[in-house]
Amino acid sequence: MASLCLTPLPPPPPSQPRKLLEPNSSSSSSLNLKPIVVNGNPPTFVSAPGRRIVAVGDLHGDLDQARCALEMAGVLSSDGEDLWTGGETVLIQLGDILDRGDDEIAILSLLRSLDIQAKAEGGAVFQVNGNHETMNVEGDFRYAASGAFDECIDFLEYLDECTNDWEEAFAGWIGVSGRWKKERKMSQNYWGPLNLVKRQKGMIARSMLLRPGGPLARELAQHAVVLKVNDWVFCHGGLLPHHVAYGIERMNGEVSHWMRGLSESGDSPQIPFMATRGYDSVVWNRLFSRDVSDLEDYQIKQIHSILEETLQAVGATAMVVGHTPQTLGVNCKYNCSIWRIDVGMSSGVLNSRPEVLEVRDNKARVIRSRRDTYSEFQAIDYI
Repeated sequence: MASLCLTPLPPPPPSQPRKLLEPNSSSSSSLNLKPIVVNGNPPTFVSAPGRRIVAVGDLHGDLDQARCALEMAGVLSSDGEDLWTGGETVLIQLGDILDRGDDEIAILSLLRSLDIQAKAEGGAVFQVNGNHETMNVEGDFRYAASGAFDECIDFLEYLDECTNDWEEAFAGWIGVSGRWKKERKMSQNYWGPLNLVKRQKGMIARSMLLRPGGPLARELAQHAVVLKVNDWVFCHGGLLPHHVAYGIERMNGEVSHWMRGLSESGDSPQIPFMATRGYDSVVWNRLFSRDVSDLEDYQIKQIHSILEETLQAVGATAMVVGHTPQTLGVNCKYNCSIWRIDVGMSSGVLNSRPEVLEVRDNKARVIRSRRDTYSEFQAIDYI
C-alpha cells in the first residue's frame, strides 16, 4: 500500500469574493453572461447570473446511475468520454456520494473533472456534503460497501504510481478506475483465503484517506454543507432558522476546518455539532422531507411556517434537499418552497430511475427521462 504524508494543510485564506474562469470566447455555448462570483471558503454564496441550474440528489457510490443522471441533465457526454456538455450550466450535487456503493472516489473524481471543464465554458460544478460524508470523516464506516474498501486500496496504489501527486491522481482516477476494478475482480481468487487481511487493508486505506486531515477528507473540506446560488438554497438535510442565526458561512467554515484536521489549540478539532450531529442538524434534518400524509393539519402548518421563516432569514425563494428517498420521485411541497430530490437512484438504495431538478429563469421543473420530457411540475414560476 502507498504511504502518505498526512501533514495538515494550512488554514484557508480569509474569504474574498472571487470570479470563476471567464468563459472561453471560442465556445459555441457562450452567451456572454456575467461571470459566476463565489463568496465564502468553502463556497457559500454564489451569484450565477442567467445560468441554468441543475441539481442532482444522493448518488451513493453508483457510478453508472450517476452518469445516467448527469447525461439526463445535459451536462455529461453519452460517448463514455466523460466530457462536459452543459456549457454555462451550474451543476449542484447534494451530497451522500459516499457509502452503499463501490465507486465513490470515481464519482468524486468525475465531478472534479467536470468542474474543470465547466469553468472553461462559463459554467461550474458545486457539491454539498451530506451525512455520509461527515460520518466517514468521523470514522464511521458501517455503510461502506466491500467494493468501496477495495476502491480505497486501488486508489492509494494508483496515487503511489502518480508519485503522490494528489491533483493528478484524483482528477485522473475517473479515467482509470474501471480498469483497476476489472483487474482486481480478475485476480479476486488471490484474496479468497485472505478476506480478513483484505478487509483490514481496506479499513486502513479508508482511514488514511478520510480521517480529519486525510487527503480525501481535505478534498471534501472544499465543499459546503449549505450553498446559496442566486435565490435558491441547497443543503443535504434541511436548513432551519437557528442554523441561519448561527451563520451559514460560519458553519461551512467549521465543518471545513474539522475535515482538514485543523484546530487553533493544536488538539484534535471538535466535530461541528450544529451542522453534522443531531436530528435537527443540517445534514441529518428530515423535517421538510416527511410524508405529509402522515401529518396532522396543525403539523403541516407548523412545518410550513418554519420553512418560510428559514427562507426569509436566508433571503431565498426555495430550498432544495436530498437525504430522504422519495419513492414517488422528485417533488415539491409547501407551495413548492421545498424540493425533495433524493430518489434513491443508487443500486445500494432503491435502484430507482434517476431524476434531476432544473431551474431556468427562476422556473423549476423535473427532468425524468433522457428525452427531456416535462413532468407534472411543468415550469413552476417563482417570479
